[in-house]
Amino acid sequence: MLFKDIRDYQISFLGLFLVVGISTRDWTLRPELIGVLIATCLLTQSVLSFVISHWSLALDFGQMTNNKGQITNLRSALITSLGLSLLLRADHWTTMVIAATSAIASKFIFQFHDKHFFNPANFGIISALVLTSDAWVSPGQWGEEWWYALLFAGTGGMILQRIGRWDTTAAFLGSYSLLEAIRNLWLGWTWDVYWHRLMSGSLLLFALFMITDPRSIPNSRIGRIVWAACIAGLTFILRNYFFVPTAVFWALFILAPLSILLDVLWLAPRFSWQKGDERHEGAGGELLTPNS
Repeated sequence: MLFKDIRDYQISFLGLFLVVGISTRDWTLRPELIGVLIATCLLTQSVLSFVISHWSLALDFGQMTNNKGQITNLRSALITSLGLSLLLRADHWTTMVIAATSAIASKFIFQFHDKHFFNPANFGIISALVLTSDAWVSPGQWGEEWWYALLFAGTGGMILQRIGRWDTTAAFLGSYSLLEAIRNLWLGWTWDVYWHRLMSGSLLLFALFMITDPRSIPNSRIGRIVWAACIAGLTFILRNYFFVPTAVFWALFILAPLSILLDVLWLAPRFSWQKGDERHEGAGGELLTPNS
């Protein structure tokens, strides 16, 4: 049933952002490249799920049930494709294939105790930037209009309230805002400069929809707060001292493995999209609900 799963809301909202962006911003979006992204993500998810499920069957017949659930549930892959469509730009369709394939593959390859620790869309963006010559991301593509911030905050807030991950967004935005305020005071700049650096639609999109992915961030609240604050600190350094325009994406990519250590330091139930809340792990460390 539609909207029974929280990810249905995410899909609807990200699709809305894509329509709003195309209709109100001067984007050079090419529908055929968006189609390539979506099709590649869904195909890669289906193929890898099929391969993994049959590989598990060969090793242990009892694991077939858990992994098979990923074949029919393609919501996460669709969310990843929409996220890539909103943020990534390229001139050639092959670049989009590389981004989409690497994004979905990262969920299956980079795991610790059956939990992936890279955000798929973020991994796809970094892969495209590193492996191709025509990929780019425009952090300022959403401009600074107030109604974009209101749209992102309202829709993102609905999802975060359901999954209980407001702490991550608050820790990131709070830490980053504080660092920028201290720098602004130190340099003697006006507060117009400060607000200009914070009122970015892409920054809010990142804080509300990417950094809060409950399947790849630390399980415990204290772990999420520490993790988000570290990402904010690295973003601040990369942006202001190394002048990296895509600092938030690089910071998340670099510090993604830190979530493994934080999960070890602070044990907590693992999140499951099936019910929109945490589910306790079994004795062997495996999630009791299908991993998607």
